[in-house]
Amino acid sequence: MQDDLLARAKAWLAEDPDADTRAELARLIEAEDHAELTARFTGTLQFGTAGLRGELGAGPMRMNRSVVIRAAAGLAAYLKKQGTPHGDDTAGLVVIGYDARHKSADFARDTAAVMTGAGLRAAVLPRPLPTPVLAFAIRHLGAVAGVEVTASHNPPRDNGYKVYLGDGSQIVPPADAEIAAEIDAVRTLHDVPRPEAGWQTLDDDVLDAYLTRTDAVLAPGSPRTARTVYTAMHGVGKDPLLAAFARAGFPRPALVTEQADPDPDFPTVAFPNPEEPGAMDLAFAKARETDPDLVIANDPDADRLAVAVPDPTDAAGWRMLRGDEVGALLAAHLVTRGAHGTFAESIVSSSLLGRIAAKANLPHVETLTGFKWIARAENIRYGYEEALGYCVDPEGVRDKDGITAALLITELASTLKEADRTLLDLLDDLAVEHGLHATDQLSVRVEDLSLIAAAMHRLREQPPTALADLPVTKAEDLSRGTDTLPPTDGLRYTLDGARVIVRPSGTEPKLKCYLEVVVPVATHASLPAARAKATDLLTALKRDFSTAAGI
Repeated sequence: MQDDLLARAKAWLAEDPDADTRAELARLIEAEDHAELTARFTGTLQFGTAGLRGELGAGPMRMNRSVVIRAAAGLAAYLKKQGTPHGDDTAGLVVIGYDARHKSADFARDTAAVMTGAGLRAAVLPRPLPTPVLAFAIRHLGAVAGVEVTASHNPPRDNGYKVYLGDGSQIVPPADAEIAAEIDAVRTLHDVPRPEAGWQTLDDDVLDAYLTRTDAVLAPGSPRTARTVYTAMHGVGKDPLLAAFARAGFPRPALVTEQADPDPDFPTVAFPNPEEPGAMDLAFAKARETDPDLVIANDPDADRLAVAVPDPTDAAGWRMLRGDEVGALLAAHLVTRGAHGTFAESIVSSSLLGRIAAKANLPHVETLTGFKWIARAENIRYGYEEALGYCVDPEGVRDKDGITAALLITELASTLKEADRTLLDLLDDLAVEHGLHATDQLSVRVEDLSLIAAAMHRLREQPPTALADLPVTKAEDLSRGTDTLPPTDGLRYTLDGARVIVRPSGTEPKLKCYLEVVVPVATHASLPAARAKATDLLTALKRDFSTAAGI
């Protein structure tokens, strides 16, 4: 077994095109580090609906140039089998974007070389740019597919590979499995032509077109007075966001300078995710200096948006809004502006969106988790998911976009400011009108993935009959699908005035449980009591569900 392991490692080493991972693997082979070699060579990094994502390093279970070249070759073969023209001046175009993480630029160039070698056309964005710019470029340039090299808000040691098709949406089944099969068919890198030239590096015209498109997000003549503090979380959002805000006529955001520029090591945060504890501390410190109306934050590839508001009851003086709260605020703002079309959300997001849409006589749909599903809602006008993702201009970007969402929430804050009101005031109004919808999440990170499978098995074999002293009125195993949803690995429990959904994360070693309670609110004066009741219910739901799942 060990001889076979070493043989596979040496074969991988022989065709590895990257000096860094070659040196790393050579050291492991020389040391005969069987534990580490086993971790890297037992299986392959699986290509799925999130594309690829994993830790950087040598071997088929890590993100590296060899894995990326195989993935690109599989995608190229898939596109050609779909009837995509190739081999002449009308060859299908694949647009490639990348963030500022370690190896991202290398992975982007390798992808362009593979596409060119396969007889397709390839165009690479001019420098590290937000993921929504890539999603925009696919539709803007009439591409047959797009690739974004990013690990979003994962730790610094990770990178990833996200695939879009020509409609500008991320891949969904069966495309993911068909691409994975083509990747598996790549026997050796020597079979993959990779010319050193022949692809196009785009200029700033594509970014300028994206920024021009942001004009469509805001209402003509709307107030543009709200002042903001902004952090790019060491990612690529700063320059495009500042340009978009200047174009719109908003005051220039005050920057969190320590996090303003790209840095693949993310030195000021444990996780470069605005939702993680401590990630927003520097932004709140800047806000205490500058007294803005809002704090806004992007994640490193700027497809997500976090929003915080002044709150004197909070120790930091600022309160992060939950993704569901921002999702409801943006929806209410679009309704006020007379928006038409479908409002879409993932099943784990708040049911408040459905109530807002119903009151406005607008279509509303729930989809599986992720914008690969949300963006495909028929006649979509607005979509969001609780994990800080918002699609406010689907004609421009058929994906979540933290830049345009920042514009829209700042327009809303400006409109409210004109009336001496705040986002919190509007949230209170929505609670009185539709009931207080309070959400929370129980998220368990594991080292051993079998613990997640065990928890899901336990819940399927012994589903809870009551949680937080509320009877479970309906228990659904989403792996069987529903009338409106395709099968997915998840469980949904409906209670009297509450809801719980549990599923394994698609991108991290986590089990995620999404909790919602709905408390009727008669008047603004009864809001404090309703909030206290909601807090107690959520606490009890967390406790009881944790026990039921054995986590």
